[in-house]
Amino acid sequence: MQGLTAIAVGLVLGMGALGTAIGFGLLGGKFLEGAARQPEMVPMLQVKMFIVAGLLDAVTMIGVGMALFFTFANPFLAPVTGG
Repeated sequence: MQGLTAIAVGLVLGMGALGTAIGFGLLGGKFLEGAARQPEMVPMLQVKMFIVAGLLDAVTMIGVGMALFFTFANPFLAPVTGG
């Protein structure tokens, strides 16, 4: 694996984790604001919160998959090595 690919993989994983953490923080804060404003809407808000949380995790897993692809089956390495 090339050094720049390792840096790119680290950035993909790190930024993915950072984005997910920020997303979960915003999501939880808005959920609590909505629950405090209208307590009768908590079940509906909770369902929507879990759907969005699943989508946030899916985006992170796509980033992890891409990082693993670049780590083990690097498509950029063949032109450099002539293979």
